[in-house]
Amino acid sequence: MKRLTSLSAPLLSLVVFACGGSPPAESPAPPPETAPLSTAAPAPAEAKAEPTPEEKKKAEALAELEKDRATMKAEHEAALARWTPELKKEAQALADKSFATGKDAIKAAAASKARKPGNADRDKYRHPVETLEFFGLKPTMTVLEYGPGEGWYTELLAPALAKKGKLLVTNGDPNGPVEERSTFYAERVKLFLESSPELYGKVETVTIDSKAPKIAGKDGQLDMAIVMRSLHGMVNAGKLDEWLAAIHTSLKPNGVLGIEQHRANADAKVEESAKKGYLPEKWVIERVEAAGFKLAGKSEINANPKDTKDYADGVWALPPTLKGADKDKERLTAIGESDRMTLKFTKVAAKAAPAAGAKPAAPPAPAAEKK
Repeated sequence: MKRLTSLSAPLLSLVVFACGGSPPAESPAPPPETAPLSTAAPAPAEAKAEPTPEEKKKAEALAELEKDRATMKAEHEAALARWTPELKKEAQALADKSFATGKDAIKAAAASKARKPGNADRDKYRHPVETLEFFGLKPTMTVLEYGPGEGWYTELLAPALAKKGKLLVTNGDPNGPVEERSTFYAERVKLFLESSPELYGKVETVTIDSKAPKIAGKDGQLDMAIVMRSLHGMVNAGKLDEWLAAIHTSLKPNGVLGIEQHRANADAKVEESAKKGYLPEKWVIERVEAAGFKLAGKSEINANPKDTKDYADGVWALPPTLKGADKDKERLTAIGESDRMTLKFTKVAAKAAPAAGAKPAAPPAPAAEKK
């Protein structure tokens, strides 16, 4: 047999297969090339910036505001629950009653079961019958209550004026920015007035802007305006003169401005004492008279010589707020409410704007005083 060495590889394979051999195995394809694994460490995550002290303070204020709002809503639900048909009937009868004098009207309102539980406990400190009688309240008057707060005086004035007179209360915008505490205060007033249509259905709300003092649409229409423990807020905001001018414009000739205000020591510096909620009496009289009013009388109805006026948390350390009083509650409760001036002014011709006086910048909002 001839040698096959000269045959080509394909022919050789065919010959071998024909002779009973197996075909040669195909060579496996080389594996695909892959990118080498990286050995570099991953980039570290960007560190989150630490909040600034201002951001922390803002976050704390928002958290406190939401807590207060939740409490307010819970208290409103409780207030609605207490209005039984019998209580509503009593409230309506009170609002429908005619009174001969303002004193009779306030006495009847003060004795009513319709009052918010606990409010009557403050009568011994606030003397509402005597205070409003001193101001000269009559059931036929049109009266403006500046800054009603939680409605302590509103629940007395509203039924007293419902039949023959008119009560107006100032309020901010309850639909304002939810993160603003002023919106919270406005919401609180709105909920309070809605709690009893029988008592508060005739109360007119005058929407105001604290940054632009004005009592819109009420020029020369008011018989009386009262500012109860709120004058320091006007001073702290640098708006005292503007508010006095707005009230002056809204009052009728010889109309009355009644002021009850926490009283600082006579030698107190206005800028400092106002931030604590107190104002010197002589200074208040001078500023109000400079705005076109005449002092018609002073009363010590709401004086309290036990008030030392030196608390770290200002007047809010005393009842009913008792801010920061956890360790000294008994002593502060024994003092009672603040020492207060009670002043009656009448409208006269407005004087020229007074020279620039003490107008301290607005400090951080203190705990709201319960009214």
